[in-house]
Amino acid sequence: MTRLKKDKVMSLKAAVKAFVRDGCHLSIGGFTLNRNPMAAVYEIIRQNIKDLHLYVHSNGQGVDELIGAGCVAKIEVAYGGTGKFAATCIRFRKAVEQGSIQIEDYSNYQMTLRFLAGAMGVPFLPTRSSLGTDIIAKWGFSKALRRSEPKLPDYKLVVMDNPFPGWDDADKVVLVPAIHPDVTIIHVHEADRRGNCRMQGLTFADVEQAKAARQVIVTCERLADDDELRRHSDQNQIPFIHVDAVVPVPYGAYPTACYRYYDYDPIYLKAYTAAAKDDARFAAYLEMIRATADHQALLDEAGPERLAMIQADADTGYAVNLDRR
Repeated sequence: MTRLKKDKVMSLKAAVKAFVRDGCHLSIGGFTLNRNPMAAVYEIIRQNIKDLHLYVHSNGQGVDELIGAGCVAKIEVAYGGTGKFAATCIRFRKAVEQGSIQIEDYSNYQMTLRFLAGAMGVPFLPTRSSLGTDIIAKWGFSKALRRSEPKLPDYKLVVMDNPFPGWDDADKVVLVPAIHPDVTIIHVHEADRRGNCRMQGLTFADVEQAKAARQVIVTCERLADDDELRRHSDQNQIPFIHVDAVVPVPYGAYPTACYRYYDYDPIYLKAYTAAAKDDARFAAYLEMIRATADHQALLDEAGPERLAMIQADADTGYAVNLDRR
């Protein structure tokens, strides 16, 4: 088994080719403009992988670029946006409006519970989240689609009577189904060759997404030696038993942020937003992505001054005096 190997380091191109295939159920980590696994996203676009069933918590840039590149057929999501750059991801919204992708939406908390259920190995978890909202009533995936795809649960969710009414005052609870992605891709701060991972700052739902998946690709800012991650091992969130591939990619979340390493790039993201609003300009943008050999080539296009501009301050973990307008 790949998860028992002592050395799981491989190139990003090889990792994506080995694990991400047309039609697979893929989960990517990160949150809005934070720690999206963008190097892997761009490699999926370069390899022209199609018909993905995508699961995300509240991702932003990664979702928009994968959908804009035509890689995604279906998505299950709580939120897709990039903050001030796009309250709702632009190509994501366009695809939904045009009906070129199918979408099933849940609340933020429900998506966290769904990944957690997958990680725990249970079929569902209960919550009160979404009671009284249209999340209950409106389903994106039809019953016919659910019957035709064995990886989909039969129901978006189930509302049932609270089985413990004397203990709690809730009349109803919502059962949300577990997620088991074929592949999860996350970007972390440090990983060793076996796949032990360490993230700094907020982890979002990345840990649950990794543990719920059948296979996991980890891209990392820095490849650490075993002894380093053994020290203060309480700071490691994902053990090697969950990881299949380790890919060292400095600036692997760029143009999104990686706390304590670098901030998001507002120049890149403003230019992307402008391009995403226009079909012809977005097509040219995708050609630029496909023309780059790898993530380092994209960083070379940005240039050393841009990367210096977003370097994180040692005390705050963010870039200081960064013009975010």
